[in-house]
Amino acid sequence: MSWLVVLIVFLLASIKSTKNPSVSVVIPAFNEEATVAQVVTVARKLSYISEVIVVDDGSTDKTVEEAERAGATVISHKGNQGKGVAIKTGFKNSHGDIVAFIDADVSNFTPTKIDKIIKPILEGKTDITKTKFARESGRVTELTAKPLLSFFFPELNYEQPLSGQFAGKRSALNKIKFEKDYGVDVGIVLDADVHGISILEVDIGDIQHDMSSLADLNKMANEVVRTIIDRAVDYGRVTMMDTLGNYIRMAIMGLSLIILGLFMIFFVPFIPLVISVLVALVGIALTIAYIIKIVQRSIPILRKGDTSTALKSFVKMHFPVIVSGLILILMLSTFLSAATFNDGRISVELTSRNFVYSPSDDYHQTISVRGPYTIDSAIENETDMVRIPPDALSTLEMSANDTMIIDGEYYSVNTSREGEVDVFRLSKAVRHDLDLYPREVIPNSRLAEVFNGVIVNHNINFNNSSEVMEGYVQFSISPKATNATFFNLTLDNESLLSSVGNFKNDSYYTIAYDDDILCAFTGDDIKKGNVTFEYAGKDGMIVFEDRNNTSIRNFIDSDRDSFVKLYTL
Repeated sequence: MSWLVVLIVFLLASIKSTKNPSVSVVIPAFNEEATVAQVVTVARKLSYISEVIVVDDGSTDKTVEEAERAGATVISHKGNQGKGVAIKTGFKNSHGDIVAFIDADVSNFTPTKIDKIIKPILEGKTDITKTKFARESGRVTELTAKPLLSFFFPELNYEQPLSGQFAGKRSALNKIKFEKDYGVDVGIVLDADVHGISILEVDIGDIQHDMSSLADLNKMANEVVRTIIDRAVDYGRVTMMDTLGNYIRMAIMGLSLIILGLFMIFFVPFIPLVISVLVALVGIALTIAYIIKIVQRSIPILRKGDTSTALKSFVKMHFPVIVSGLILILMLSTFLSAATFNDGRISVELTSRNFVYSPSDDYHQTISVRGPYTIDSAIENETDMVRIPPDALSTLEMSANDTMIIDGEYYSVNTSREGEVDVFRLSKAVRHDLDLYPREVIPNSRLAEVFNGVIVNHNINFNNSSEVMEGYVQFSISPKATNATFFNLTLDNESLLSSVGNFKNDSYYTIAYDDDILCAFTGDDIKKGNVTFEYAGKDGMIVFEDRNNTSIRNFIDSDRDSFVKLYTL
């Protein structure tokens, strides 16, 4: 028994799915008392038409009475608003799955003619139909519409693009922008083409309607021209003179500014870095914004039925951007081939200078252009000193007046001499220990590798402390930056010093004050929280924070020495 119920359900579903769609006919009318009733009567003779709506566009004659007498539903405008508005009103108030629009002034309409308009849609052959027919006067079509359409929309090939009769599925017509005036006919054709809606031109034979006056023809021509030009602008067919052309020019400007900014960063050192970076950033913003707009405008073109024609139009329209983009890609490939990405730090180094971006570096320049550096001999009487360029000190996370311990020997750190911006001056012993030779060029990205394992006594600034003391933080240089920990040392809630570096989990670390151990802790203690201690009746604390820092500093563990040493002056 259950199988019988299931069978009945499927049969009912099948019957419902094969139900013919409902059809509405909309007839815009203005002072058409002589013919409107005949048109309504003919439309109602087709059994599948479920409603006939006449939209009276402010008629001053008996159009309303004649339409109602013939059995139409009448919707009236208070004044004459234009054919397009009347069509839109009828469409909004209709209920059919398919809506047909026919003129009210055609005196020889027959059911066969109207059936030819609607039948292809009912049979699933197309989404929209438009008509073609013999007419005595076609000056607006031949002298205005066709030449403009051939120029801006060459893929369209309709004999009568301005025919007043058409029909369409409601789902398709919902995507159409209805013009308010006589531009509505051609506007529907162009919108349907852009949205990829299929249109079929059907021949309904000869029709007879009132001849328009020269004044009306002039008005119609102006409205058709406006509609075609508006659509040509909106859909990117007026290449370098329309909205899309402006987007193309702005995108080209953006690409040019990127190239200019990058060129200044790497090859024009006398221009301030901030200006070069600003130029490049403005270029990036312009390029992204207008390429997005270009893509948005270009998508409808690429959706045309003839893909090869659309692609040719696209390439021709965007050729300057394509060429500029290829140039920029070639240039960027040079930069990217020399780029390194390490723990949040982006380093790009060419043969001239090295661009470094550190988004979360609290102690060094966030953006700078560094290196390359040249190795030279120490000058006379400076064999116990190393001279390091300021940019290199930032890369090595050091400062002038620090001390470097290389192979057990102590060397004071100073900046390069005036006029030697990117020159290292190192003694023969230092060069030997670091495996360097005079005139060797070192990229900025290799500095940490070159000084790997060197111990640095980094002097501490106590300007903000009431304690009169001196001291330093000890660390060894690592060849690679890793995630680091920030710490702040306080006594009686007064900050003495703060720094950032790397602690090993299984190692002990001590802080010495006048050669006494102030406190000790392990790398694992950092994970547990702050470390507290007491010294000379004062409450001390070390506050550890994860600030997403990276660092090449490895703090010295207690097996070698205290990583912080403080002394009272």
